[in-house]
Amino acid sequence: MCSQTKAAALMANIPQAEIDPTGVFKYVLIRVHSKEEGDDSEMDIVRGYSWAEYHADIYDKVSGKLEKGGLLDCECVGGGRIKHEPAAKKIHIYGYSMGFGRANHSVSMEKLKVRYPLYEVTWDNEGY
Repeated sequence: MCSQTKAAALMANIPQAEIDPTGVFKYVLIRVHSKEEGDDSEMDIVRGYSWAEYHADIYDKVSGKLEKGGLLDCECVGGGRIKHEPAAKKIHIYGYSMGFGRANHSVSMEKLKVRYPLYEVTWDNEGY
């Protein structure tokens, strides 16, 4: 019999991608891990918001919320920028974070394609 851990159940309810509805803004790619013994589950999530002055602002807010219950642990695996054009149904991922380095934009792209299936989602490593 296989039973799901509390941490895995929590992770199953975390959206893979959350970004602002429009504009150009910073984003981070966060790896969420289970802290439960015997549970090595993990997932990557994308978070991008225009209110953030620094990539760390996003990471600190999101990780603080996810780690609050003590079952999950987070690490930032990189950052960049997102240009979200809802009228054109386009999302472009690019750049890097000075503090966290460049996210694997192809992973971020796949997460955003799930969240925005009707969009053209592209990425490159140009720009800041």
